[in-house]
Amino acid sequence: MWAGSSLAAVALAGFAMGFAWADSGTRADAARDLRVGDGRGGIAKRSVGNFASPSYVTHAPGVGHYLYVVELGGTVRVVHDGNVLGQPFIDIHNRVSTGGERGLLSIAFDPHYRRNHLLYVYYTNGGGNIEIDEFRARSNRNARERSRRRVIVIPHPNFANHNGGHLQFGPDGKLYAGTGDGGGAGDPRENAQNKGTLLGKLLRINPHKHGSRPYKSPRSNPYVGKKGENEIYARGLRNPFRFTFDRGRIAIGDVGQQRWEEVDYETRRSLRGANFGWDRYEGNHRFDYPGDNEAARARGYQKPIFEYEHAARNCPGACAITGGLVVWDRKLGSLRGRYLYADFYAGDLRSFVARRRHGRRDRALGVHVDHPSSFGRGPRGQIYVTSLDGPLYQLVRK
Repeated sequence: MWAGSSLAAVALAGFAMGFAWADSGTRADAARDLRVGDGRGGIAKRSVGNFASPSYVTHAPGVGHYLYVVELGGTVRVVHDGNVLGQPFIDIHNRVSTGGERGLLSIAFDPHYRRNHLLYVYYTNGGGNIEIDEFRARSNRNARERSRRRVIVIPHPNFANHNGGHLQFGPDGKLYAGTGDGGGAGDPRENAQNKGTLLGKLLRINPHKHGSRPYKSPRSNPYVGKKGENEIYARGLRNPFRFTFDRGRIAIGDVGQQRWEEVDYETRRSLRGANFGWDRYEGNHRFDYPGDNEAARARGYQKPIFEYEHAARNCPGACAITGGLVVWDRKLGSLRGRYLYADFYAGDLRSFVARRRHGRRDRALGVHVDHPSSFGRGPRGQIYVTSLDGPLYQLVRK
């Protein structure tokens, strides 16, 4: 989840914009440049509350005044008008395995939540495998736990790290999930490149029940009817712990191994069937690992638009990118139009201008959060940051 090679250090703690997919060129990018902030600061953090190892924060579409905070141990808490409610929204702690990088890692509300009251949770189950379940809410304050329906289980039996962890509905209405490569170091089973496994991938499904089937893989997925698993939309990822959609693009923060952390940035067209290179490449750099087959190196892989080297950041012991989101909150002027991210170990919030071929003007915000585990958006576009140490913060103008 958060570690480069392991998550032993985590033990010390115990969006999506609804725009249609579209491909835009450099001319549109240049026009957007005129509207982005300079990233130079003027932003502070304001405490919202304290939680038990919060791993994610989000809101439900069409529902104002509510935030949902995911706790690693298996509960989802509700914040209503700034007040943390006593009753959890969901409590599945008896189904969730923890330790290492395991736990309840994210939730995603159906785009039609106000009508169908459906939401989905991503967690590691009692066997250490990745599981995605569906729930139906009885109100904005409580989901029916008896409504739980298993959607998919992805075997992850060997290691406690690299579980991925993010669910998000795309602008096309499909559910996307980022899975880790299965753990260990150097992807010893070469899962990320293997089209016959769901590990190390970005998956895309319709999670609603279809007859006797618990979900459906869209026919437009690249391997439907071909060699490869139907659910796969892109491959070659190490640990895509957090990703976000933004105006026709997807930005994926992929945790590195020994030296490089990366952000991948693609259109729907370039994302479909993309190979991001792991474990043949770490960022833009060839990755050599014992037993690596030089002849099998990935060719034509999608290069990241942004990377940083561990040695260049003040990461105590390791670095691990916490992928972020593009800020459009008008109250956060210096961040407007910029991709906001952090490193789990360094803790300094940073931002850069994301473009199709490269990210530029990377700058520190001057705000520090210990062990940032996720960024999230509120119902009015507010920006929140969770710290695995407990706090939930909102970013505000100084």
